[in-house]
Amino acid sequence: MKMEHVALNVADPIAMASWYREHLGFEIAKGMTTPPYTHFLREATGLMMIEIYHNPPDQVPSYAEMDPLLLHLAFVSKDPEADKSRLLEAGATLVKDEQLADGSRLAMLRDPWGLPIQLCRRSAPLLKFK
Repeated sequence: MKMEHVALNVADPIAMASWYREHLGFEIAKGMTTPPYTHFLREATGLMMIEIYHNPPDQVPSYAEMDPLLLHLAFVSKDPEADKSRLLEAGATLVKDEQLADGSRLAMLRDPWGLPIQLCRRSAPLLKFK
């Protein structure tokens, strides 16, 4: 089996989809303009998606109050410093930026809605890109 997507209940999926498209390089694979405003966002390689929607019967988690280690979206970054600066200018906020002993660089930010996003440059990549 292959993973297709991870789904998140968010407060403003239309604005969030636009921000992720513009600043994180996602493509909108499918988007709804009526409730629950479901959007499937395909990442750059086309191998994975996130689904975001606003489903009022279920509570939108308070992502901004959660410890980022409970939930975050992690992105491979060739240049975490440049990506971090660009995302901060676009409305993200910095949580933590660290250089690990093995040479890996991890920068944890929050998107404008409080959802944690991590920029990863690993000394030894964990993913296999084809």
